[in-house]
Amino acid sequence: MENKVKFFNTLTRKVETIIPNEDGKIAMYTCGPTVYHFAHIGNLRSYIMEDVLEKTLRFAGYDVKRVMNITDVGHLSSDADTGEDKMLKGAKRENKTVMEIAQFYTDAFFSDCNKLNIKRPDVVEPATNCIGEFIHMVETLLEKGYAYIAGENVYFDTAKLKDYYVFSSQSEKELMVGVRDDVEEDENKKNKSDFVLWFTKSKFDNQELKWDSPWGVGYPGWHIECSGISIKHLGEYMDIHCGGVDNIFPHHTNEIAQSEAYLGHKWCNYWFHVHHLNDKSGKMSKSKGEFLTVSLLEQKGYNPLVYRMFCLQSHYRKPLEFSYEVMDNVAVAYNKLVKRIASLKKDGEVDKASFDVWRTKFEDAIVNDMNTSMGITIIYDMLKADINDATKLALIESFDYVLSLDLIKAAAALADGTDNAGEGSNVDPELEAYILSMIEERKAAKKEKNFARADEIRNELLEKGIALEDTREGVKWKMV
Repeated sequence: MENKVKFFNTLTRKVETIIPNEDGKIAMYTCGPTVYHFAHIGNLRSYIMEDVLEKTLRFAGYDVKRVMNITDVGHLSSDADTGEDKMLKGAKRENKTVMEIAQFYTDAFFSDCNKLNIKRPDVVEPATNCIGEFIHMVETLLEKGYAYIAGENVYFDTAKLKDYYVFSSQSEKELMVGVRDDVEEDENKKNKSDFVLWFTKSKFDNQELKWDSPWGVGYPGWHIECSGISIKHLGEYMDIHCGGVDNIFPHHTNEIAQSEAYLGHKWCNYWFHVHHLNDKSGKMSKSKGEFLTVSLLEQKGYNPLVYRMFCLQSHYRKPLEFSYEVMDNVAVAYNKLVKRIASLKKDGEVDKASFDVWRTKFEDAIVNDMNTSMGITIIYDMLKADINDATKLALIESFDYVLSLDLIKAAAALADGTDNAGEGSNVDPELEAYILSMIEERKAAKKEKNFARADEIRNELLEKGIALEDTREGVKWKMV
């Protein structure tokens, strides 16, 4: 088939057309969450854009098999094999077992994904299901001379590779070698860049999850998990590997090192990375105290799909700064778009010629390095075009397969009146006056960036049986 989809390949540092190993089929892997806490919306930006990539590939006609791991063991608080296991840390925080924590936050993650219309991967595999595969990989690496045992742990020997820093330019490599700010001295390592393949009790004696191995009771390192799971489900040759830019080093660097040493050939041709979501203080993280989650956005009155649209209006290779002011603007734009779609008539026949012209315009934008903002612009342009409503509705349905903003569904709900707030209901005039005054006070609080007070007002009204909804036309209310 004709290969049209292209994106920036981090490995070659240029935009490339994807040519799969098998014609018409894509083997795709996504680094999944470490399920010790809720995912923040910065994490979820990566998953949104990976979801768009998968749907773009399917839109272009590829048969895609996408695999995702669930890290429920082995990911330490530093990506450099130091600190406490994140799963154990989460279990201690909530006084639960590691597996209880893993199940709860796995469910929470996929609940958030569902709210954001992120398609569940074809295969989702927890690391704890694949201990045998990891042990086999480590054994093979030892046999081939790419690994060594020291202090009862098994390490990968990066000195055995011609080029360990595969994602870096020559100048970057010169700076990076031996320079890792997050590396604590590990006397067992031959080289500073070496990393752990298998931990034993010599590393952590209190680890809850541990297994017998040829090197002692222990558990796998984080990096070996993605290699083992992807090879198990996708075979020796993978087309696309995805993740956030923070995964590039050391995680994806280490994946390539151990996978290609294990296989004896090139492993993955294309690497897709999504940039950070920042707030005014910098990169979002869970270490800052209260962090932004989908649930928090919902509590503040935002439709999760407004956040998806917020992400789609920026390019995946650019850092994106979050603010409630921008979210308010996107909410207005989303509601306006839905209202415009709701006004379209369902009568008539689809004009195939016009449909094909506009579908091609959208496809050209979306396959060209994931230009999602242009994809949204094409919707607006198409709605203004001199074509009948039936064709417009068919095009929106087609485009929304990739964008996944529920435009048709939301428009139908608006047209049916199922999402209208109850403003103007037969209520006591004094109560109505009170509600309207509180709405104005909340509006002023948000303008002054006093979001705590704005939330208080919303909650006060909710306690009285009055629910608020932020729309393009302003704040609507209804009795609940």
